[in-house]
Amino acid sequence: MNITDVRVRKIAKEGKMKAVVSVTIDDEFVVHDIKVIEGEKGLFIAMPSRKSTDGEYRDIAHPINTATRDKLQSIILEAYAKAEDVLEDM
Repeated sequence: MNITDVRVRKIAKEGKMKAVVSVTIDDEFVVHDIKVIEGEKGLFIAMPSRKSTDGEYRDIAHPINTATRDKLQSIILEAYAKAEDVLEDM
């Protein structure tokens, strides 16, 4: 799996949700609405989810294993940091 494009669409200065991101995998598949969240231990990603009938939120798409999640998170957070730097330079 190669992440071939990362687009940081919305960046918020306030609140816990810092950005909304889309990733393209192998120039063939896109996952929208991945959120960059600031938690107690730093930034992390939350995969796109939908509220179910029982009120719980369930991921619509997500990595199957920890190594893939870590790789995806690393790439997204790097893109977020670059996008944040660009905004600060403006």
